Amino acid sequence: MSNMEHKFLQKPINLYLSAEHDCSYLPDRQANSLFVDPEKEMTAEIYSELITQGFRRSGSYVYTPYCKKCHDCIPVRLNVQKFELSRSQKRCRNKNKTITVAAKQPVYDEAQYQLYSNYVTSRHPGGGMDEPANDKYLDFLTSQWSHTVFFEFRDHNKPMGVAVTDIVEDGLSAVYTFFDPSPDYQKQSPGVFSILWQIEEAQRRGLKWLYLGYWIKNCGKMSYKDNYQPLEYYYNHLWHDVPPGLL
Repeated sequence: MSNMEHKFLQKPINLYLSAEHDCSYLPDRQANSLFVDPEKEMTAEIYSELITQGFRRSGSYVYTPYCKKCHDCIPVRLNVQKFELSRSQKRCRNKNKTITVAAKQPVYDEAQYQLYSNYVTSRHPGGGMDEPANDKYLDFLTSQWSHTVFFEFRDHNKPMGVAVTDIVEDGLSAVYTFFDPSPDYQKQSPGVFSILWQIEEAQRRGLKWLYLGYWIKNCGKMSYKDNYQPLEYYYNHLWHDVPPGLL
């Protein structure tokens, strides 16, 4: 692994380049990640600055894609103060009028874990996530230093989904969403509703951004993010109003 430094923080942070591995999103491609020194004492404040530079977290692991031959993973964020609902998004919101949301601490909850287990088994069969161990569940979703909230969605007092969300200085960061995969709930587009609710929560808090992770144009499960506008795209070390190739 190679050692690097990032100079935009008050004190430089050592960064390490991972070995090549199979890409999780695009077939027949190799990927690398640039990750923050795991020995670095991370804080929510430092992460708030890193996320503005295209970094994300998985558990306590803070990283950004840094592939040698591919630059298709683009960090994106939504300006929630300028967001306007599309017709389909309005329909989704109306379908979920009976859903209530409660902010929960990011601790182990058996009902939430069962939702998560059912979701990944249904959505990611054979992808290495379909046999989630309950002792690893929180390791993936939480960290000791982040300001993380589990927003629990309930339908007639029954848990039906959770939006794992980080609160950063200038916005919210959508970390991961899981929900009941049964056909009855699929009709309500729970994934879309989760994003719409997080947009509204950021607005209620007077924040500007909802960080949505990585947008990948040629990957169906990652390209949907441009359904939410106005979106900003991070590349060439700056945020842009349009994706790469359109400047």
